[in-house]
This record gives sequence, structure tokens and C-alpha cells, in this order.
Amino acid sequence: MALTDAGIRKLRGQKQRYEKHDKNGLYLVIQPSGAKSWALRYRRPNGKPAKLTLGPLDLSDQEPEGTPVIGAPLSLLSARALATEQSRQRARGVDIAAKHIADKRRKIQAIEDAADRTFPALARRFIDDYAKPKTRSWRDTARLLGLAYPPDGGIPTVIKNGLADRWRDRDVATLNDSDLYTVVDEARRTGVPGLKRRRDSVSDTMGRALAAALSRFFSWQVEHRQITVNPAVGMFKPDAPEARDRVLSPSELRWFWTGCEAVGNPFAPVLKLLLLTGCRRDEVADMTRAELSEDGTTWTIPGARTKNGREHVVHLSPLAREIIAAAPRIEGKPGFLFTTNGKTPLSGWSKCKTRLDAAMLVATKKADATIPPWRLHDIRRTVATVMHEDLDIDPHVVEAVLNHVSGAKAGIAGTYNKAKYAAERRAALNAWARYILLLLDADLFNAHRKHLAHGDDSDQEQVRENFRVSIREGGERWARYLAFVSGKPNVV
Repeated sequence: MALTDAGIRKLRGQKQRYEKHDKNGLYLVIQPSGAKSWALRYRRPNGKPAKLTLGPLDLSDQEPEGTPVIGAPLSLLSARALATEQSRQRARGVDIAAKHIADKRRKIQAIEDAADRTFPALARRFIDDYAKPKTRSWRDTARLLGLAYPPDGGIPTVIKNGLADRWRDRDVATLNDSDLYTVVDEARRTGVPGLKRRRDSVSDTMGRALAAALSRFFSWQVEHRQITVNPAVGMFKPDAPEARDRVLSPSELRWFWTGCEAVGNPFAPVLKLLLLTGCRRDEVADMTRAELSEDGTTWTIPGARTKNGREHVVHLSPLAREIIAAAPRIEGKPGFLFTTNGKTPLSGWSKCKTRLDAAMLVATKKADATIPPWRLHDIRRTVATVMHEDLDIDPHVVEAVLNHVSGAKAGIAGTYNKAKYAAERRAALNAWARYILLLLDADLFNAHRKHLAHGDDSDQEQVRENFRVSIREGGERWARYLAFVSGKPNVV
């Protein structure tokens, strides 16, 4: 007997599961809990009996729009219509069970594919496949995109309220130029999403950083056929600042050194080594014991940690070696020389710079002077400028000291000149360390400057040349020069 709506409503669960048949192989399954669902018995094209579950019973008395589908709640009317359609498919020779399984697998695959195309999933692929193996600052890029990687570079976590969190369900193909403008403008006005804001004022630097990260991310997606249109093309990007030309004066360098003492460990040795080596901040801050030679005279920075991707050998002056040897040691597996926990390099540079500026300000008050705004990276420019202009060190040697690649150092010439400049780099950094020790003694440095200004132009040039040769040669000749300008020529 065919089923009716009224009869179906009266059916109750029993101790065991049971069935109530309708027609054309359609039947209702009643579970002990009282739950009811539709199923269909039929024969496959090979003649073997089979069963297909159609979906749960729908008693809402509201027929849904559209054609009934397998898996959706079904009324008696919808179940019969779906069973009739399945019978029509069988009549055409379709194996409806195999088709249903294939359709289900396609849906699951579509869901998985959609998950693989979300912003967080592709951001991680971009970092793991491109940024991590090919860029130094991949961790910073990951944070800008909303991912925080552990120190060992393992599985990242999603930063709360970061881009990966904000766009966690967005297919990258749905992100447009308006989405990108919104987050870049937000980064410059209120900070990068999910990251702690560094200052209260507008920061074009953070806006440019996020714009650059998004631009490379979407270009990579186009290259790897994840998207066909790059929404970052023509994207708003805050203007770059004018090129800086700030060079610290001898007095400012002296106040800087005094300020380092006030800041104290673990930042003081890093700051002093920035001045003595001309290296970049993170190159010094991330120094490991394994990068130092056995005798401590050289420090080799691997290409993975340099801006140009080239290994850089830094010759350490005696003063630099003293600073490294005196730095407090905290043991840890990575072997960082400058660390607070043995696991990660130093952080908190904004606060460090604030403390350094305050300490330098104390020194300027004693000298009744002021210090124009400056950045830590200006030290690198200062090293290059003074080495060339005051110590008369050749430009190509200065570039080698700073690991710049241009002109004669580029390409094949750079490969062959690498060893050639080793002696010149060593002499330049030793001379630079002598200069720093000279300017730290304010009275002696003032006497030196008066000595350089003595006589007419021809005399001054001869005096300057004597100074340059003496400071580069070092040893007894440098000692005689210092003794002479101090007014104690008979000391040596």
C-alpha cells in the first residue's frame, strides 16, 4: 500500500529499525529514535540489487523550490519525484549509485579546492615556496600577510585580526583593488592589520611595506596560475621618502658611543658594532657564533642574511673583537651572540632607539648643542662618508666594506675581486676603528683637527696626507702621530 502524509506522521520508532514501502522501489526507514529517511531499492545495469539513500524526511508541509536533490530533506511528494527521476536515469543506462558517488566526490573536491584557494592557504604557500627560500625578510612578509612562524620555521599560526584572519574565507580571485586599497590605507593610518602599532602618526613606511608584500604575493599567484587578473597592478602605494643624506658629525658619534654605554646590554655591543663594521642592523643583531672564525678575526655573514644575497666577510678590528668577547653570553641552540632568551635575536629596536636618543640628549645638554633627527641606518652612510672623505679610502674598497655591488664589483669582476679586496677591507676597518678611538677622546680629537688646519693650503694637504697614511698604517707610525698632536712627541 502506498504511503500517505497522514500515515507517515503516525509512524513511531520501535525497538528495531523498520521500513515502510511506497512504490517503484521507494521506501521510508524508521529508526528506533524515531528519525525517518527515504531510500530507493533498484537493480544496477549489471542486474545486481542496490540501495540508494535519498535524504531525510521533511514534515514542514512546505515544498522547496527547484528540483529535489539527493541529500536534501524530502517530503513524500519530493521523494516520489526524485525516485521517478532516478528510474528515468536507470532507463537510460546510468548507474545512479556510481553517479551519486562521483558527484559527491566532486563536491568534496570542490570544497577542498576552494579551501586551498583561500587567502590564508595561498599566503602560506607563497611564504613556504617563495619568500622563505629566496628572501631575507620572509618572516616580516609573513607577518604583514597575517601569519606568524615559530623560530624553527615550522607551521605558522594565524595572527588575530591580521589579513589571513580577516580574509580567512576569501578566495584570492575575489579580492579586488578596493580590498587592497582599504588595507594599505589602514596600514599607513592606524597600523598593519593584526600588528601592534608603532606610532600614533601616519606611517607611509608601513603602507609601503604592506603594498610591496601584497604586490609580490599577487604577482606570484598570477605566475602560478592561481589567478588570471592581478588586483595589485596600479595599486595605491604611499610615495617613497626623499633619499637621505644624514651623516653624523664627530661630536654626534661621540655622543652615540656614550649613549650606547647608557643603554647597556644586550643592545650596547650591537650598536657599537654597527658603527665599527658599517653592517646593517639585523646583520649584526642576528650574528651567531658559527659565523665567527676560530681566531675571531673575521665574521662571515651568509648570503641568506645579506640584502644582496651574497656572502660577506667582515674583518673585525681589535676593538670590535673586544666588544664581541665582552658581550654577555646566553646559551641557546641557534647560537645567537646577542639575545635575551637564547632562542631568538634581539627585538624592540624602537624602544632601544628612544632610550639611545634620550641618553645622547643628556650629553648634548652638557655641550649646549642639539642633534637633528637621525636613524640607525644613517650610521652606515656615516661610515662610508668618513672612510672616503676623511681617511681617503678608495670608493671601491668602501663599497666592498659595506657589501655594495655596483660598477667594477658586479658580475664576474665581483667574483674575482672578492679575494683581492680582502687586505684592503681589513686595513680600512682597522683604520676606521682607530678613527673612532681618536674621536672618543674629545681633547685629542680637537688637537688633531687643529693640526690638520695648520698652515696654508699646501701645508694642510701635506698634514692631511700624513694623517691618512698614519691611520691606515697603524702601529708605531700612528702612535707617533697621536703623540705629536697631543703635544707629547717624545712619548714614542
